[in-house]
Amino acid sequence: MRTVRMGAWMRFAVLVVKPVLLLLTRRDWRGQEHVPATGGVIIAANHISHADPLTLADYLLYGVRRVPRFMAKDTLFKGRGIVGRVMRGAGQIPVYRRTADASLALRDAVAALERGECVVIYPEGTVSRDPQKWPMSAKTGVARLALLSGAPVVPVAQWGPERILDSYRDGGFRPLPPKRVQVVAGPPVDLSAFQGRELSVDVLRDATTEVMRALRALVEELRGERAPDTFFVHDPKGVRATHDRRSA
Repeated sequence: MRTVRMGAWMRFAVLVVKPVLLLLTRRDWRGQEHVPATGGVIIAANHISHADPLTLADYLLYGVRRVPRFMAKDTLFKGRGIVGRVMRGAGQIPVYRRTADASLALRDAVAALERGECVVIYPEGTVSRDPQKWPMSAKTGVARLALLSGAPVVPVAQWGPERILDSYRDGGFRPLPPKRVQVVAGPPVDLSAFQGRELSVDVLRDATTEVMRALRALVEELRGERAPDTFFVHDPKGVRATHDRRSA
């Protein structure tokens, strides 16, 4: 088995979190063979709970033997508090949301992929507000990152962490009894049709749709259900019950 080099802060986080996950979850992991053992790779995951970064990290560290580098807003990396220290020390990746040039906003993520890192992105940008927790209409950052770096995009679906913590429901924290947590990785998404093209709005949107279709299919597999044909659209100012028919 390959040795995983995590660094001191990542090891500290694992020592704190791993015993909790062993208590709260029963793992059902599949598709690990689709995540490359080495080299830069983008993990595109659905986001169903504020608890799922922990279960996803567990899958990648212990199921795949890759150290995950999560993308997060750059403000979390600032200051001398524990959050900033852990984010910086564990090698997580800031996204500069206020940067006018969208490509520059992802510069650290591109550099990490060029170093051969396993970079995790939540294409939706937030925990799903879909009433049934299906993947929502996504931002185009995942497509931009893939086309800028040339790294493969591996879709990874999760189901189960929302039973531990339902992030937008009062009394949504239900730690016990242990919950079944399913995680499955699929084959890399074929984005060859978009390589070498200008990163226009249409190209980025269409490439993002390919990623989200692959991710939605994996969630259907885990749930044993059919997802809606269109993606729910989240309005940050308040949820509007609409679907993006362009992304069907």
